[in-house]
Amino acid sequence: MSWKNKTLPSSEAKPLMTISVPASSANLGPGFDSIGLAVSRYLHLEVYAAEEWQFTSSSIHLANIPKGKKNMVYKVARALAATKGKELPACHVHMHSDIPLARGLGSSAAAIIAAIELANQLADLQLTSEEKLRFASVLEGHPDNVGACLYGGLTVGMHTEQFTRVVLQQIPSLDLVLMVPSEELLTSESRQVLPDQLDYKEAIRGSACANVLVAALLAEDYELAGTMMNQDRYHHPYRTGLVPGLGEALEDVKSYGVYGAALSGAGPTILASRLLGKGIEIAEQIAIDYPQYEVTAAKPCAQGAVVEQNSLGIALSS
Repeated sequence: MSWKNKTLPSSEAKPLMTISVPASSANLGPGFDSIGLAVSRYLHLEVYAAEEWQFTSSSIHLANIPKGKKNMVYKVARALAATKGKELPACHVHMHSDIPLARGLGSSAAAIIAAIELANQLADLQLTSEEKLRFASVLEGHPDNVGACLYGGLTVGMHTEQFTRVVLQQIPSLDLVLMVPSEELLTSESRQVLPDQLDYKEAIRGSACANVLVAALLAEDYELAGTMMNQDRYHHPYRTGLVPGLGEALEDVKSYGVYGAALSGAGPTILASRLLGKGIEIAEQIAIDYPQYEVTAAKPCAQGAVVEQNSLGIALSS
């Protein structure tokens, strides 16, 4: 269905649709480029009919986003529509997010998934979830964050030039504690410090830790899962030195009674896990001792990307 004639008087303007996508934490330690967990912070898009493309925001995290066609959401949506030979009608997209940029909480993955959902609706692409996942993973290079953003919950996946696969797992019954430093750390920069290859024994150890991590989460043995979070061999040894004090904070946070702690994705945010109902208490304790971090409690998010029905009767799907 064409959207080009769906303009409304500004005084009566209502969103054509709203899109919500959760934040995500990748790796959980040793599950490098594979494990993703949706987290209860969100990117929201309100989409209005317009004469030309425009992006606005009411979020401090998005204060400096490009306002027009240079916006990442537009670029991804347009590229996806073009693969199907479709064009997108102009829209005004108002964005709000409590996902900090370049902190390891999947801000780019959330934007990519939001853009895919936007294109899917505007151009009536009728994409399957598998097609959305594949397009997002090709852009990101791995399925951990985008899988969690798309599906919600805990995901374990792999991505190659030939195919992408993600398996959905049960939601961990845990509270999460996020320690977000003021420093940004781009994924591209944090990947530059990673080695080209690992010693064979180190690779075996890393693989075993990731396997036990997944098995422990499925068995709800969260203490063992926390121990495995601390045993990564793939990226922690190389990335913790990128931000002053990060390695020390990652070690010290264990003394607050958490099950385990790891860099969230590429960092520099630290993600810690604790028994359900204890997250706020521990976050408050850590915040006192680490005033240089924004410390908050969060939860795993069961729901992935959602496209809400608008009030104009236009059929939408999530």
